[in-house]
Amino acid sequence: MHPVAAAGFGAAADVYERARPSYPEEAVRWIAERTHLGDGSTVVDVGAGTGKLTRLLVSTHARVVAVEPVEAMRAVLVDRVPGIEVLDGTAESVPLPDASADAITVAQAFHWFDHDRAIPELHRVLKPDGWLVLIWNSRDMNDPLQRGIEDILAPFRDVAPYQLGEEWRQPLEASSLFGPAEEAWFSIAQEMTAAGVGERVASTSFVAAMEPAERARLLERVRQLTSGKEEPFAFPYVTEVYLVRSNAST
Repeated sequence: MHPVAAAGFGAAADVYERARPSYPEEAVRWIAERTHLGDGSTVVDVGAGTGKLTRLLVSTHARVVAVEPVEAMRAVLVDRVPGIEVLDGTAESVPLPDASADAITVAQAFHWFDHDRAIPELHRVLKPDGWLVLIWNSRDMNDPLQRGIEDILAPFRDVAPYQLGEEWRQPLEASSLFGPAEEAWFSIAQEMTAAGVGERVASTSFVAAMEPAERARLLERVRQLTSGKEEPFAFPYVTEVYLVRSNAST
């Protein structure tokens, strides 16, 4: 695991669960229809975190398996999504047999992976013509509050991968293991308070991994952005879904 992810998400699992948004039900329906999830199929949610996406996948009636390496995150996931199989593992070492999944989902996590190792491993677990589905909730930068928060966070991003940088695309698009991508975008907004925005920022991996005094200074700057806002207020995201189909091994 990336050390920032291990430290940050381990320290902030409860805050992550409280403060992070869910995913649009419309997006989950689109994924299920496009990948033919349903009775008799298996979907593996890799890097499942506290189960934000996992719990929505249960509605597809597929067998849902969650794979998550951070113990604190798994504990929340087991509590919030009872009755599904939860495994300790990473994208680089998935504890499942070859060709055992009809689809693999990765929510808010693919940019953290060691792509040289993870892409072949995810391909191994997928059935021929299986689907790899990547999904992110990205803060809507057309919103002034979201833009202000990003301006505060940007100087600290050199210590952690970031999905909006899109470096994750290059190894996947260059791989012969998967076909061309299909993408879709959706919208979702949280109803937020100033305290909730603070927790949302605190759940960011590199913020959670900061020294306490440095984190407190950063969160005070965020608090000033929300000072005087009438609560609750909308906190918008753009949800991107990136979908590729597994090619037969050569």
